[in-house]
Amino acid sequence: MDILWVGVAFICGMLVSRIKLPPLVGYLAAGAALGAYGYEAGAALHEVAHLGVLFLLFTVGLHLRLKNVIRLEVLGTGGIHLLITAGIFIPVSLALGYDLVSSIIIGIVLGFSSTVLTAKNLERRGELGAFHGRVAIGILILQDMVAIGLLGLTSGTAPSTWSLALLGLPLLRPAVIKVVELSQEEELKLLFALMLAIGGGTLFEELGLSSELGALVAGMLLSGHEVADELTEKLWGLKEAFLVGFFLEVGLAGLPELQDFYLVLAALAILPVKSLLYFGLMLGFKLRARTSFIATISLTSYSEFTLIAGSVAASAGFIPPGVVVGFALLTAVSFALNAPLSIWEDQLWTKLERKLITLERDVPHPDQQTISLGSANYLIVGMGNAGQAAYDRLKEHEKNVVGLDIDPARIEHNLAEGRRVIYGDMQDIELWENIDLTDVSSVILASGTPESKVNATKYIRNNDYLGSIYALTMQQEEHNDIVQAGASAVCLPITQAGEKLADLSLADNDRRNNIVMETG
Repeated sequence: MDILWVGVAFICGMLVSRIKLPPLVGYLAAGAALGAYGYEAGAALHEVAHLGVLFLLFTVGLHLRLKNVIRLEVLGTGGIHLLITAGIFIPVSLALGYDLVSSIIIGIVLGFSSTVLTAKNLERRGELGAFHGRVAIGILILQDMVAIGLLGLTSGTAPSTWSLALLGLPLLRPAVIKVVELSQEEELKLLFALMLAIGGGTLFEELGLSSELGALVAGMLLSGHEVADELTEKLWGLKEAFLVGFFLEVGLAGLPELQDFYLVLAALAILPVKSLLYFGLMLGFKLRARTSFIATISLTSYSEFTLIAGSVAASAGFIPPGVVVGFALLTAVSFALNAPLSIWEDQLWTKLERKLITLERDVPHPDQQTISLGSANYLIVGMGNAGQAAYDRLKEHEKNVVGLDIDPARIEHNLAEGRRVIYGDMQDIELWENIDLTDVSSVILASGTPESKVNATKYIRNNDYLGSIYALTMQQEEHNDIVQAGASAVCLPITQAGEKLADLSLADNDRRNNIVMETG
C-alpha cells in the first residue's frame, strides 16, 4: 500500500504546482484525502516522515552560523517579533479554551516563518546572498534555534547523565571535516552526510534527548566549512522527498476540531499583522524600505517548524493532538497565500515604492548600495567564473572596469585576487535609478537567474542608458526574453560551443577528403 501514498502525493503535488502553489500544499491535501478514505499511516510512512525531519534539521545545522544571527537588524527584528507575536497568540489561545502551557507553546511556534519556503523563493530568484536574503535567513536561523530549544524542552524524556559528554562534540569537528575531505567520491560524501544526520539523531535519542536536536548538532559540526554548501546541495532533493512523508502523515490526521479550527482562523487573521510587524521592525533597525519589503514578503507564512515542534509537543502531551492538525491546515493555507506575493513582489514594490520610501528612517542604512562607479567604462554584473574571465580580459586590454555582485563572500574572493568589485543587487530598481552610468560604455550581465537578467536589462534601459548591454544566457527562451528587454547582444555559449564543434568537425572532414583526393 506504500505505493498508494507515493502516487497520490505525486498527483496532488503536481496539480497544485500547476497553479503556482508549493507542492507541500498538495501533500497535505493528499494526506487528508487518504485519511478520508480510511487509509492509516503505517510504520514505513512514519519512518520516512521522521527521516525527513532529521534531514531538514541537519541541513539547517549546516548553515547555522552565528555571524548571520549576531547582527542588530537580525537579533532586534527576530527577537522582538517573536516576543510580540507570542504576546498576541497566548491570550488568543487562552480565550479559545487552551490551558496556559498549551497557549505558551502555541504562541511561540506561531511566531515562526517557513525556512523551506523562504529558502526556495530566495534560491529561485538568486537572492540567497542578497542583503535582504541574508537578513531573512538570519531571522529564520534565530527562530530555528528557538524551535530547537522548544523541541528539547518538550521531548518528554529525561536526559541521561551521560548526555553531559555531548558538550565535547565540537572537539570532533576537525576529524569530521577531515573524513569529508577524504571522501572524494560524490556518493561517499552523501552517505557520510546521511550517517551524520541519522547517527546524531540516534545518539541524542539514546541519551534521553531529542533526535531532532541531535541531527541539528551533527550539521553544526560542519557549519562554516566550504563543504557545508556542497552537502546541502546533495541532500536537498533527498530531504524534500522524505519530507513528503511528514506532510502526508500530518494530513492523514484529518480535519481539525472546532476549537482548533477557530485557532486557524485567528492565526490567518493575524498573519497580516505579523507581516506589518516584520516590515516596521526592519525599518526601525535602519534598513531601506525595499530591503524590508522584499524580506517581509519572504517571511510572510507560517512554518514547517510549527508542525515539527507542535508534533513533538503533542506526542509528549504538552498540547492537544488536534492542534497539530490545525497547524497543518494553517501552514498549507499560508503557503498558498505566499505564492502569488512571491511571484509578484517586484510589481508590488513598483506600485508601492513611492509611499513606502517615505517611511524610511533618515539615517545611513546598513544595506545602502554604491551609486558611484568612479571612472569605470565597463561594468560587469555577477563576478562568478564568467564575470571574472570577462574582467581579466578587459584588464589585459588596459580597460577601466569594475565588477558588481550580490554575494559578500564572492566579493571578498575577488578583492583578494586584486579585482575591483562592489556590492549591488541587480534586481534592485533603486540601484539603477541612482547609479551613475554616464561614463560606462558597456554593461555585461555575466550571471543571475533568467528573471533577474531580464529585470536588470529593463531597469537599466528605463533609466535612459544608451550604451551596450551584453548578457550571458544558457537557454534559447531566455535569450529571446533578454533581447526583447533591451539587450544589445546575448551570448548563448551552449549553442555557440555546439556550432563551433560542428564547424571543427566539418573542417576536419573536408581536410580528410582533400587528403584522400590528393593521394588518389
